[in-house]
Order: sequence, then structure tokens, then C-alpha cells
Amino acid sequence: MGNRQADVCLLLEGTYPYTSGGVSSWTHDLIGAHTDLRFAIVSIVADKIPAKQAFKLPSNVVDWRTIAVGRLRPGNTNFRGARELPSRLAPALSAFLSGGGLREFSRLLELLSPVRADAGAGSLLNSPEAWSTLTMMYDNGNRTTSFLDYFWTWRALLTGLYSVVLTELPDAKVYHAISTGYAGLLAARASIETGRPSLITEHGIYTNERRIEIALADWLHDPGTLSLGEDVEPGGLKAMWANTFSTYSRTAYEAAHRITTLYAGNQDMQRRDGAPPAKLSIIPNGIDVTRFSKIERAPGKRRPCIALIGRVVPIKDIKTYIRAVRILADTVTEFDALVLGPDDEDIEYARECRALVEQLGLKDRITFAGQVKLDEYLSRIDLNVLTSVSEAQPLVVLEAGAAGIPSVSTDVGCCRELLAGVANETPAFGEGGIITPLANPTAVAAALRDMITNPARLAAAGRAMKLRVDAFYNKGVIDRRYRQLYDDAATRPERREVA
Repeated sequence: MGNRQADVCLLLEGTYPYTSGGVSSWTHDLIGAHTDLRFAIVSIVADKIPAKQAFKLPSNVVDWRTIAVGRLRPGNTNFRGARELPSRLAPALSAFLSGGGLREFSRLLELLSPVRADAGAGSLLNSPEAWSTLTMMYDNGNRTTSFLDYFWTWRALLTGLYSVVLTELPDAKVYHAISTGYAGLLAARASIETGRPSLITEHGIYTNERRIEIALADWLHDPGTLSLGEDVEPGGLKAMWANTFSTYSRTAYEAAHRITTLYAGNQDMQRRDGAPPAKLSIIPNGIDVTRFSKIERAPGKRRPCIALIGRVVPIKDIKTYIRAVRILADTVTEFDALVLGPDDEDIEYARECRALVEQLGLKDRITFAGQVKLDEYLSRIDLNVLTSVSEAQPLVVLEAGAAGIPSVSTDVGCCRELLAGVANETPAFGEGGIITPLANPTAVAAALRDMITNPARLAAAGRAMKLRVDAFYNKGVIDRRYRQLYDDAATRPERREVA
């Protein structure tokens, strides 16, 4: 790939093209829907670049780069100003990471931009001057935590931040981040340094997902400093992480030309995290309705089939599905259960799920089919099951719905809206499935039983989903809305805020 200017640079964290699943599929389809546009891609990964891709890049991708935010290049230590750089950065870092925003981030870029070609871990993390700066910041108000824990936390935070600030940006007319976090911060940097517009599209709300992860993290020995709610107690390592990601989101929101998300419920969290209301809009997921609506039901008399379509990872809560199948099997003897999705992302969790199947005597009942061509399975699936603990607007519910398959889903993201319709849905299409509480196998089993033992209800829910998806989630319409977003942004005058 050359260095041609892209029309759109997509900034992605932890997704395309390395992983399969919702956001990655959405990204691949977005690029494919606009074949006349040139795309650049920046893939942000945690620690090391994955060895293989889940997607082959389309021909209209003209630039692709990967950043590992858990690793910082060595850099030089002998460039002019290297020794003074850590102490010069300290006030800017403190101002930015303690509740700052776009202005404070701009100041940080002013200091680092002139040394971008030389600076790295050698000067910024490993030098005697960096050590002195770190100990000074620890003494200034952080002595409530152990120095060793503070050292590794601060080092990890700075490694990620410096990785984003020091990387070379692709040249593009518009920068589009598919989350806040590191991707959103990189979009803000691009907007500041090039004067060109940045866009943000959030499927899930990054800060909320990170807050949950940090609150539950057993690798942070910092009990009691962070709740699952909105409040963050001052001080402590978990608060440092949570506040850092809140700062990144606020900065990205300030820099963005437009901020979109999939449904109205997400906008409350965006506003809470500092997104200006005037920049907000909703563009839902869209799917190829024609493709899925053509799938015909498998002929012949057969047993009912339920399926969980998704990666075998903890956030999908496959274990709740397995336990629900066990409960269902006690009262409904004739049905098959599938798990359709890759199981190589979290090997240990996949092993635990298979062991649970064995333990519960379900080896002949549940089939792990791995990553499959979904179209080949939808014809014989009667009910889609989603037990996730976090989702935004899951594509699998829409894809199954377009094929006339209702869902049983946990009450996450906008799944209730997908199955029941919005309050003012016109016309009212009716029930498209059943919503259940999180991590409740008994409730899931009851919903599954209610659907598969009532053919009339199952068929009516399938028809409702098919009509709703066609009316509100047609990909052709959604693609045109993104094209308008790109066209509007590209015609916006450049505004350079940092030389």
C-alpha cells in the first residue's frame, strides 16, 4: 500500500481486521458500501500485533497501519532537549490527565510534536529524568497507593498515551473513530494537527465498558475505589484508569465535527461524558435485508433449533446460555442447541464452556460449530438467543430478524427496542421476542420454553422482526446517511489548532 491520501481514515481499537464479530463486520461492510472512496485504516491493538487477520482488506483500502498501545518504541536518548523533556511534560500531563480536555491535549502535542521522530521509551519512560519526574508526581498527592503499583499504573497509562501521540498518521480528508478511547484520542490529534474534521461513531459507550472492566479487574489491587455506577472516588489506581479514559472521551468529543451512535439510550451516557448535545445524532446499524430475507425455512419436519450466534468470550456470557439449555431440557425434550462463533479469542473461557457442557450432561444437546457461514444455518434456526452482559445494537438480532427469526435477549443496549419497537413505532409491528434479565439462566430457559412450545407465537414474532428490520434497519438507507456524513465533513473548512 502506498501513501496516497485517503478520503476517510478509520480509527479502530481492538477490532477490524483482526477480530470477527459485530463492529468488525460493520466496518468491513462500511468500506465495501463506498467503493468509490479511498480508506485508510489504523488498527489499535493492546500489546502485540496479531499474527493473522479475520478479514481480507478490500481493494479501496489504500493505507493500513497497526499501533500496539502496550508497547512504545525505544526511540533515541541523545536528541536535543531529551533530558529536559520529562520535566517539561509533567505539568502538561498532570493538567491533561486530571480532568483536562482539548486545550490541555493541544498543549501536550505542542511539546511532543517537535520531537516525534526521536522520542520514545528511552527518553520518556526509562531515563533518570523520567524517573525523577515520576517520583515527584507520586509525592505530590499519590502516596495513598503503594509506589510499586503506582509505578506500573502510571507507566502503562503513559505507554498508551505516548503510543497514540508519537505514531505517524495517515493522510486523509476525514478521520472517523469507531469509539472514543485511544481511537477517539487519535482522531482528536488528527483534527488538531491537520485541521481536518474528525467524526466519532460509538456502538457501545467506551467509557462505560472500561469502567465495568476496571471495577471488576483483579489485576488492580485497589479495592473500594470504583463502583459500577457513575461516581468515581478520588484517588486510587482504578480511579486513575477510569478518569484517564473519561479524559480521552471528553477530548475526542470536543474535537469531533459530529458524534453518532446507534440508539437514543447511548446519548445520555455521551452527554454525561461531555459530548456537546448539538453534535449528537443517531444512525442505527443497517443490514442487507434482501440477502437475509431471501433465506427460506428448511423443509421437512424437524426438532426446534435454538442458536447463540457470537464469539465464545465472557462478555457474551455463553455459560448462562449453557445453563439455560440444561434447565430447558428438563421440561422440553425435543430441541437442538447451537453455538455459532469462533472460540479462539479466549481459549481458557472456551475450555470452561465445553467443560460445563460435559458437566451438565449436554454433550449430545449443544453443538459448538465454530465460525460458520451464517446464511447456511439460518434456514434451520427457529430462535436466536443472546445472553450478553454488554451490547449496543447487535447485528445478529437484526440479521436473524431479517430472516424471520425472533430472539430471546438479555436487556442490554437497545435489544428491548429491537424486539418491542420504539414507543412511537408506526405501524406497531408487535413482539419480536422476549427480553430477559442478565445472568439469569432460569429466566432465559422460561423464555425459550414459551417461544418454542408455542408455534403461533414463534411465527408471529418472526414476522414482526422481519417487518421491523425492513422498515428501520435497511443497510442501503443507512449507507447513504454515512455518505452524507462524510460529504458534509469533507467540505468543512480546515482549522489547524497546533502547528
